[in-house]
Amino acid sequence: MNKIAKKVQRAFETRFGSSPTHLIRAPGRVNLIGEHTDYSGGFVMPLALEEAHWIAVRPRKDQTVILHSLDYHDSTKVNLAEPQLQLKGWQNYLSGVVWVLQEERWPLSGWEGVMSGDVPQGAGLSSSAALETALIRTFAEISEISWRPKIAAKLAQRAESEWVGVSCGIMDQLISACGVSGHALFIDCRKLDIQQVPLPEGLRIIILDTKTRRGLVDSHYNDRYSQCEEASTILGKSLLRDVTLSGLETQAAEMKPLLYRRAKHVITENERVLQAVNAMRSYDHQLLGQLMQDSHISLRDDFEVSCSALDEMVECALTAPGCLGARMTGAGFGGCAVALVTAEKEGEFVNSISKCYLKKTSLQPQIISCTPADGASRHDPLTEL
Repeated sequence: MNKIAKKVQRAFETRFGSSPTHLIRAPGRVNLIGEHTDYSGGFVMPLALEEAHWIAVRPRKDQTVILHSLDYHDSTKVNLAEPQLQLKGWQNYLSGVVWVLQEERWPLSGWEGVMSGDVPQGAGLSSSAALETALIRTFAEISEISWRPKIAAKLAQRAESEWVGVSCGIMDQLISACGVSGHALFIDCRKLDIQQVPLPEGLRIIILDTKTRRGLVDSHYNDRYSQCEEASTILGKSLLRDVTLSGLETQAAEMKPLLYRRAKHVITENERVLQAVNAMRSYDHQLLGQLMQDSHISLRDDFEVSCSALDEMVECALTAPGCLGARMTGAGFGGCAVALVTAEKEGEFVNSISKCYLKKTSLQPQIISCTPADGASRHDPLTEL
């Protein structure tokens, strides 16, 4: 069992005097390709990570939620009958989840829990979506509400956008709820159709953390969302998903250059995702790697969400042994890149990129070799710690 699961169970037993009844897990994610397309109803291809948020929990007889965060060394308490919701820090995510579930008339029961996670925060790996999904899964289990992953993902997205204030798409919450071990998920973000795409043998997905951070609410993320909406309105469509590249070119003269570039990224990125799915299924590793590189260029030049650290990391990756392709991943403005690497060269790749990035930036990167994991899940408490 995961070391974080052991840690939260031990801490629960110390704090509350007996064992939890449940262990709840919800993973972070890395997106292979399809960046900044989900809120335009487009296509994405993420995978769920082994890194996750864990909550050790047991029900209470009253309408109170008591939650302690090991990561923040802090506790919070919510009376579900008369919630005085917190509007700051990590407690804000619990408040957002309580708010949206009560808006949806979920019959919520009280519980007490201890949580911790190993998804790097602010790194573009969806630590916030993992937390929201873990909290919703916890409420579902304790309140004896059937677990419906797609519905849970939509509720988590609503909490993020309407309560926390990030105008996000559905990808992060959907992959955290619906991830499948050994597979990436090809997701149609308008229809919420999901297809499993096996990770080809002989390849490794490597996360490259630049150790630079951004806050989504404070970044230009919401600006990009608004720009895509404005562009689609000018182009006469409700979503950029419905605009073709030829249609964009036809109306380019009617648009500001900035809006043209934003729309061009989304349109071409959707096409790259479709090509990437076919490349993975046909074992065309070279094409998959090239599509990732093209994605980074588009994110850097047309969508303008990269930064010098991400560009340096991608450059280092592309010159390292065994690398087939690399790109920034996540919202951008800092955080992580993702690389596609041949398994036999993984060790050489890691050694090379660590030296290269340190030399370029004086920063020591964190490097994570990914194993695609399942989505949000319930586990029995450990009998031996």
